[in-house]
Amino acid sequence: MNKPAPIVAELGRPETPEETAARKAASSKAYRSSQTVRSLIAALLATLAVLAVIIFAVPRGEPASAPSVDLTGIAADVENTMDSAVIVPELGDFWRVNAAELQSGATVVWDITLAPAAQDERGFVKVAQAFDADSRWAPQRLEGTAPTDTVTIDGIEWDVFTPGDSTSNISYALGTQAGDDYVLLYGSRSADSTAELAASLTPQIRTLSEAS
Repeated sequence: MNKPAPIVAELGRPETPEETAARKAASSKAYRSSQTVRSLIAALLATLAVLAVIIFAVPRGEPASAPSVDLTGIAADVENTMDSAVIVPELGDFWRVNAAELQSGATVVWDITLAPAAQDERGFVKVAQAFDADSRWAPQRLEGTAPTDTVTIDGIEWDVFTPGDSTSNISYALGTQAGDDYVLLYGSRSADSTAELAASLTPQIRTLSEAS
């Protein structure tokens, strides 16, 4: 003998077969949905775990530093080649050398590129010693700019160049005669910073002048 169908409290009567099927389908759907959410959470946690391994377990070295430039050694080679003394800036803690080379051409030039060693300092200054040249050579490096003034630094008179609107990043320059050669400091540092560098070269400028 078949048992009577149980009375469902919400309905106050037994479920019809259609209602039973609908209830079971809804229950299955809810179960599958919960399983999907659990799977997504598990996958997310697994991804985060892999990311943590990559971040903390994989060794990371420091960025490779730029190769140092042997300014003294290169300068000695240039002096031997030119049979003449060359300017060698004293770097101290402020400056680093980015490049140093002897450039050939109609006028041979000993060229040094300096930049601040500290990362929070910006700009650069090029120190160019043009052999057997005078102030008429300087505009070749300054896009035609001629000196607009002079300034005396440690008893040495320097030509002042202030390039105007230009596609280059040269904003200030100082130049002076050093014996047979012309020494030009030019770049994007301030006038005060460039003058400080010029002052540090005073003994060498005087030596070149006296040797001529």
